[in-house]
Amino acid sequence: MSRSALVGNITAMLEDAGFTVSDRCAIRPKSFDIAARRGDDVLLLKLLANIDAFDGYTGAEMRRLGEYLDATPLVIGLRTRDEELDPGVVYFRHGVPVFSPDTAMDLFIEEVPPLIYAAPGGLYVNIDGDLLSEIRSEQEMSLGKLANELGVSRRTVSKYEDGMNASVDVAAELEDIFDQPLASPVDVLEGAEDVHERGDDPEEPEADPDDAHIVTVLTRVGFEVHPTSRAPFKTVSEDESRERRMLTGHSKFTRTAEKRARIMSSVGRVTETRSVYVVDHAKRESVDGTALIEREEFERIDDPEELENLIRDRGELGA
Repeated sequence: MSRSALVGNITAMLEDAGFTVSDRCAIRPKSFDIAARRGDDVLLLKLLANIDAFDGYTGAEMRRLGEYLDATPLVIGLRTRDEELDPGVVYFRHGVPVFSPDTAMDLFIEEVPPLIYAAPGGLYVNIDGDLLSEIRSEQEMSLGKLANELGVSRRTVSKYEDGMNASVDVAAELEDIFDQPLASPVDVLEGAEDVHERGDDPEEPEADPDDAHIVTVLTRVGFEVHPTSRAPFKTVSEDESRERRMLTGHSKFTRTAEKRARIMSSVGRVTETRSVYVVDHAKRESVDGTALIEREEFERIDDPEELENLIRDRGELGA
């Protein structure tokens, strides 16, 4: 399957599952391909035929954007260089959950979450330790007896009951012994943090020197400004209360700029975030809901409400 076909298939699947899906971010470089929302669940998705193409820099940007936009970064892919991704298994690349289209179908259409995750050493399952302890006590099975049946130490069984995850083989043996499911789902929409340590948060990139004046104005009116490096927008800005967020672009108003503004509008609708594009000269008020503001006008703004009203009024004209 080509990458283009994968994007089309995943977009259709998400829409069937009740998600609102953004336009494809058909520009380069790009940290994600589409954004999607269903209720309170917001996703930023990278779609790859070969997940080995997903590098650490892109993973770091997706994680940052997930924080800024209250979204879950995900990668859906078909294979690595050596093998296809197993259905029902969550992998990880650079702190981002990765899984196959079949797993996505089960999760989003059938609402059946994955139970298995890949980690160094093999495939693992998150055991419900409280349930295991309860069932073992009900059946009057000692730690020693269960340990003997599993071929592990008493200490290991005790760790399972305290929440240590188990290999797929051990989990299957436990379920055979007690004739009851004991695996807890991998909570993909929460970043699968129960089974994966994502490490230190990466530092934000520096703002492009050409955008310094944009950052200055946004900071002056009370926004915290987060520069990006591979997104279709230059910054994500938020006020201190996180009740207002804004995507910002800046360049001459070319065809590429117009394309970026349209993508910003689409992503903004999904993430419920306003968008503004600062240009040298503008012959229109907006592009599909992204407000256009000339640089000189933008640099005169010193009040947050003035900026908010300007973006809202112009954005509504292009909605």
